[in-house]
Amino acid sequence: MSTASSLPNSYDVVVLGGGSAGITAAVAAAKNGQRTLLIEAGPFVGGELVSGMPVDGAVNARGEWIQGGVSREFFTECEKLGGYIGPINDHRLIYYVAFDPEVMKMAVVNVLAHYGVDLLLHSFVHEVEAENGTVKAVRVINKSGVTEIRADVFLDCSGDADLAALAGAECLKGGDDGTFQPISLMFRLSGVETGPLLDFVKAHPENCAFGESDAIRAGRTDAELAAALHAQGEPAVFLRGNGPLMSESIRCGELFPTALIMIQPTSHSRKEVCLNATRVANIDATNTRELSKTLPTLIAQVRQCTEFMRARVPGFEQAAFAGIAPRLGIRETRRIVGEYSLTGEEVLAAKKSPEGVAKGCHHVDIHQDGTGQIRIPVADGGSYDIPWGCLIPKGLANVLAAGRCASADREANGTMRVMGSCMGMGQAIGTAAALYRE
Repeated sequence: MSTASSLPNSYDVVVLGGGSAGITAAVAAAKNGQRTLLIEAGPFVGGELVSGMPVDGAVNARGEWIQGGVSREFFTECEKLGGYIGPINDHRLIYYVAFDPEVMKMAVVNVLAHYGVDLLLHSFVHEVEAENGTVKAVRVINKSGVTEIRADVFLDCSGDADLAALAGAECLKGGDDGTFQPISLMFRLSGVETGPLLDFVKAHPENCAFGESDAIRAGRTDAELAAALHAQGEPAVFLRGNGPLMSESIRCGELFPTALIMIQPTSHSRKEVCLNATRVANIDATNTRELSKTLPTLIAQVRQCTEFMRARVPGFEQAAFAGIAPRLGIRETRRIVGEYSLTGEEVLAAKKSPEGVAKGCHHVDIHQDGTGQIRIPVADGGSYDIPWGCLIPKGLANVLAAGRCASADREANGTMRVMGSCMGMGQAIGTAAALYRE
């Protein structure tokens, strides 16, 4: 095979999108000897990995790691730098892997640099040169102008299937009824006292979601699960929108309508937690104008939620605003039509596949408008396989896709889209790109 690497502005592998799938794909390709370029539209790499959100989908409800390899290298580097907390059970559905997002920012860059991945920030792919389903080059626009970049293999980790769509691949969007999961904005509060928060949860378990997975409930009552959460000693609390505390505050206008306030630790030394609560639903995030309009609303919700936490939730009385995610959190836009499409039924049955190249364990998770949210656990607290065909856009010869744009129905997408499975898929396509070129 003739290689593009002998040409100007050429690479063996080009990765579009520097989120959790993209950074993992780039490292996997580079580890396997490929000259790799990672193109990111924003000013930094890491995506949701540096937003404050812990990683879902890396440890199943039984407490078993299902992700390894490259994803663990980022955790190891974060631990080396002093920012790793580790797996935490929310005693509801899943385990999270928690860490300090500020430290993870350094860890991501360090790992990419260690393997010699070239970065191109502030850059958009706006045009694709393709012939008979083979992508020859992408045209990238940034402040330097327009640059044509050639490669043998292109990996679409954009989240929005941007490269695949530009190359002519068929894509699906949102729900059949035109709905989209909400846009969110993660934020962090410091000075949170864990003791009073967990005492409150133990005394008032009715405000929290517990034991939604039978594997976690294990026959225990909500009070027993609240006691187990208290014993764990971490500020990992899921306040439910239909609990008495939140529902009354929503009813009287003290809090905006939302299904949850998820609290997870980010730094023990700063007594800092992240919060996942904000939402603006049914926005097509590929419409940049409409996406941009959500920012003032989300910022107002951040402020309102902060005041609610200080006023109503013990442990937050002296909490200080500590930070906000560097990007809007997008759950759902385009997903490719692949050689195989994973279904919600397969996910919920924890189905294994002889063609599995990655794994997932997150529950079917479809956020809705207002206080609505669908949460259905994977059978027996286990995991499912993501078949190879989910990562191959139909009709394209040298393009692979990973992350929330992988091929699945909406229910399966609601679990595959989280960071753990995105990192697993990223490693799969990065490794495959190197094998393709051998």
